[in-house]
Amino acid sequence: MIDFTDLPKRKKTYTGANGSKISVIYGGEQYMLKFPALSLRNKNLSYTNSCVSEYIGCHIFESVGISAQKTLLGTYTINGKQKIVVACKDFTSAGVTLQDFASLKNTIIDSEHNGYGTELSDIMNAISEQDAVNSEDLRDWFWDVFIVDALLGNWDRHNGNWGFLYDINMDEMTIAPVYDCGSCLFPNADEEVMRKTIADRDEINFRVFNIPLSGIKLNGEKINYFDFISSVSNKDCNKALKRIVPKINMNEICGIIDDTPFITDLQKTFYKTMLKERKERILDFSLQKLEERDREKHMPER
Repeated sequence: MIDFTDLPKRKKTYTGANGSKISVIYGGEQYMLKFPALSLRNKNLSYTNSCVSEYIGCHIFESVGISAQKTLLGTYTINGKQKIVVACKDFTSAGVTLQDFASLKNTIIDSEHNGYGTELSDIMNAISEQDAVNSEDLRDWFWDVFIVDALLGNWDRHNGNWGFLYDINMDEMTIAPVYDCGSCLFPNADEEVMRKTIADRDEINFRVFNIPLSGIKLNGEKINYFDFISSVSNKDCNKALKRIVPKINMNEICGIIDDTPFITDLQKTFYKTMLKERKERILDFSLQKLEERDREKHMPER
């Protein structure tokens, strides 16, 4: 159990809307300490479980081979009240800054939309038109992250919470590790919601097929993960589906959850249940559908 309360603090500040953030030194390295946000969606929950979601989400990204921010769970005491917080290792350094995709998107000066617009076609156009990083690598990375976000149920992957590390001295960009996963894994679910969901197939189905929606939009509407992926109509998404699903090891993911400190057995069961259901019914189902379609294409005509 890590107590972050009395650690040395730095003056660096961080942007973002979800919860307070301070900079601390832990183990000789700089971390962003994120506090749980107030629960505005569920009045029965004082604070969201976003810190736990951040921790588990980043570890699951790492488990499938996608670089993610190093995260630690611990406590921080304020005015005698102990809070569960997540420490996110600061991956910037002297001469290396974080720049979000919205900033890069704004460099496409003939785009009709601003950097924070999340229409899929506009994002894909910006990825193709930018010259800061290899566009094919960036497109693959985007769709790989989209598939894992579908597994995790991330409803808030927008252009301001993924991006690049810019080396000021070399004038070079690289894709930054995945960060800001606090909107994964139903952070507004309280124990009553978790218990009800586990016991009711309709509640599980609702959280697989209906919510959450992606932060990315198609024709002005937020993308439904199941509908979009299972349509097998986007070739880049299909390629990512083939790349990522074989790397998802549910035994390893269950181990991550079992080893997560502070959470109850009910939370562990809820997270494992929803991840299993979303993998099988969104990702596995879609991959099977895609493979069957591919086999039919290659079958000789009679």
